[in-house]
Parts: sequence; structure tokens; C-alpha cells
Amino acid sequence: MNIKSAEFIKGVVGPDDILEMDRPKVAFIGRSNVGKSSVINILTNIKQLARTSSTPGRTQQINVFYINKLFYLIDLPGYGYAKASKLVREKISELIDWYLFTSHYDQQLIVFIVDAHVGLTDDDREMLAALEQAHKPVVIVANKVDKIKPSVYKKSIKLLQETCAPHLVIPFSVKKGIGIGALRNEVLGVAK
Repeated sequence: MNIKSAEFIKGVVGPDDILEMDRPKVAFIGRSNVGKSSVINILTNIKQLARTSSTPGRTQQINVFYINKLFYLIDLPGYGYAKASKLVREKISELIDWYLFTSHYDQQLIVFIVDAHVGLTDDDREMLAALEQAHKPVVIVANKVDKIKPSVYKKSIKLLQETCAPHLVIPFSVKKGIGIGALRNEVLGVAK
């Protein structure tokens, strides 16, 4: 199965009828500027489906996309952006916490995007621990593998896999087209 249709439905900042719909939901989460929007765009093969920006912290709401008229892709704001005001950071953190951990909404899959070149940050470790504690189904997308020096690539990916075990880690690069098929299979698996 491929992604044949993808449309932006709306952005939400709290309870909303669209989140009540009886369709599977796949949530995308990651630090600010980790490439979530780019991953979503290449995954769906629609260049501007999710708005990309070189400015971290642009997404400040939950963006809901309808995929193949079968399931919802939920694009959460990025966390950990230090240059945003304290109030903005707190609001984003509260929105993420509410959707993932305190609301009654279920997610069939959490696509957790990390920067493979940087490795897991303290914020990433904290988020992964919270997802695990809440028993969320997680797949790790190790984005930007094209930025890892070839001489340390295998070692870097192995360390990430060991650190994130038992979760599947998908090496990914938007620029080089690495990992798209593997991630697409994981995401589309929720609609079967």
C-alpha cells in the first residue's frame, strides 16, 4: 500500500471533534528543527503538506492530516526550543503533554524523530522515557543520517539502536531518500 492521498484538515490546540473521529492516529513528535515537517512531506510525497521552516518552533498547534481516507497523521509541535519565550515553551509543552499523556485520545503509533547526527539529547531521553512509561507504541526515526561521517556511521547507528532498544530505529535521510519505504510501511501498518 502507498500513500495516495493526504490532506491538511486543521490545526487544534485542545479537545476537538476531529480528534474524536474513529480512525487510527499516527503522531509525529520530535525536538524543534529535527525535520518533522520534511519527514512528513517526503513520506506523503507532497512537498508542502506540512509547512517547513528554518526557524525552529514554528509549529505551535497540533496539525491534523487525513491520509488515504483511512487514518490521521498528527503533527505535534517540536519540543525543547530554547530561544522561544518561556511562555511559548510552556504552552507547547502543555499541549504535547495533554495530547500524548493526559487526554483520552489513543495513538496507534508514535513516530519519534531524533537527529541521528546529534544523537539523543536530554530532552529526547525525557520524552522517550515518558512515552515508554505511558506504554505508547513507538518507532524511532533517526533523521539526518546523511550528516554522519561514513567512518562513524555504523557505530553511531548501533549506539542509537542500543540506547533506544527495544524500539525499531529507522535510519532516515530526506536528502538521500534513505528509510522512506521502511517508515511508510510502519505508518501504513496502522491502517490495515
